[in-house]
Amino acid sequence: MKKIEAIIRPEKFQDLRDTLDQKGVKGMTISEVAGCGQQKGQEGMFRGTRYEIKLYPKVKVELVVDDHEVDLLVNTILNICATGNVGDGKIFVTPVENVYRIRTGELGKEALI
Repeated sequence: MKKIEAIIRPEKFQDLRDTLDQKGVKGMTISEVAGCGQQKGQEGMFRGTRYEIKLYPKVKVELVVDDHEVDLLVNTILNICATGNVGDGKIFVTPVENVYRIRTGELGKEALI
């Protein structure tokens, strides 16, 4: 099993969610996050004082999937979320040792279904 974490632009989330649903992805965790990378900071003004905004709103999508699904889902995320501009986000893929369903005690692949 692998965990796919995608940090994406908020405006791309609904399209990604709809596409993942069509591909049969049942479970995901979504978080509103903020981050920075190569994007240049923006300048703001508050009561006559200039300040720099260094964090941008993003959406973090987390999926735990079977190994054979990783390439398809990563390519889906890339196709839906890429604009070609700085700030499109990142995708991280990491191994998952095990998954447990708290309600039933199931583990492994059965706990993902």
